[in-house]
Amino acid sequence: MRPFASTISIDEARRRLAAGVRPIERVDWLPISEASGRLASADIRATVAVPPFTRSAMDGYAVVAADTTGAAHRSPVRLRVVDRVHTGDISATKLTSGCAMEIATGAPLPDGADAVVMVEETSSADDGLVDVRAPAVSGQHLGRQGADIAPGDVIVRHGDLLNAARIGALAAVGCAELAVYARPRVAVLSTGNEIVVPGATLPAGHVFDVNRFTLASVIAAHGGTPELHDPVRDDLNDLHEALDRCADADIIVFSGGSSVGDRDLVADLIAARGQMIFHGVAVKPGKPTAFARVGDTAFFGMPGNPTSCLTNAYVLLVPFLRATARLPLDTPRTVRVPLASRIATQAGRHQFYTVRLEGGQAFPAFKGSGAITSLSRADGYIEIPAEQSTVEEGALVEVTML
Repeated sequence: MRPFASTISIDEARRRLAAGVRPIERVDWLPISEASGRLASADIRATVAVPPFTRSAMDGYAVVAADTTGAAHRSPVRLRVVDRVHTGDISATKLTSGCAMEIATGAPLPDGADAVVMVEETSSADDGLVDVRAPAVSGQHLGRQGADIAPGDVIVRHGDLLNAARIGALAAVGCAELAVYARPRVAVLSTGNEIVVPGATLPAGHVFDVNRFTLASVIAAHGGTPELHDPVRDDLNDLHEALDRCADADIIVFSGGSSVGDRDLVADLIAARGQMIFHGVAVKPGKPTAFARVGDTAFFGMPGNPTSCLTNAYVLLVPFLRATARLPLDTPRTVRVPLASRIATQAGRHQFYTVRLEGGQAFPAFKGSGAITSLSRADGYIEIPAEQSTVEEGALVEVTML
């Protein structure tokens, strides 16, 4: 055994991680149909106006507004209907005084017209005539050319997250594709002689690989592209070869091998290949967590125990990954509820203690670092500071929802 010489606080670990972020610089060119959730890597300006022509904002009649002066329900103004304009049509007739054109919402305003009267304010008369029962003013019920977007306007800015509305604005100006920041590639593998791939036969003394899949799920949900590698035995030569296979990734995440046993070889691997930035965090679960640089690549050594691994993935890996991907800080929802039963724990380490919510109370769900159900059956977690060893029944606790 090689005990930790020292550990750092969770706040210090976060500080070192933040200092180690190198935002992604690569870009991908994508059609707008695939760009949702990505970040624009440059400003994009309109080359056309939106609307591209002046159009009707209502179903009704295009008119010369001056013709409708004095129109009222009991004394309508009668106009001759000379054409009908649908969306996608352009009337070949110029509207003149005393005439009107039936027009659909979104159809181009005919030449000579300067207003639209809603169909609800009209009634049909005989022989192609229409009675207008309310006066119109010039510009009424029109969408003016360029009123929404003018040529040269910035549609999305560098770093904007492309949500549905921004994708719609890009489509409105005819943008078919754009440059977005690439998703960081994150190599993920589990280490340990006992690790077996799910679906294979499980020999005595072995366990199925859990962490590779939980980590991949977290990474995919927070802006990264997980690249899954086969498990690696606790052999330094095998670990070196595995590290070489991950060399093209932006971030490398190994789970297992980061503790203090004689087969925990991550520290030896980093000593030979990179620079250890921290190894050991005063948290529970997840103390044997490491962060390093291997050349230009960020390296995480995550604990092998499933709950420790997944907890620190949420707490430490996710903020680092999102910053690398240039995504905004994730702000999970929190709720304040009373604790259903007393929690007694060991002081000295900042603890992330999982709970489930039921009947407006938080019930302890933490079973141990090796129990994946500590998280799979939990709704969230509470934080217990390092100097605190108990949380009493009935105490109001803040639950960070998973």
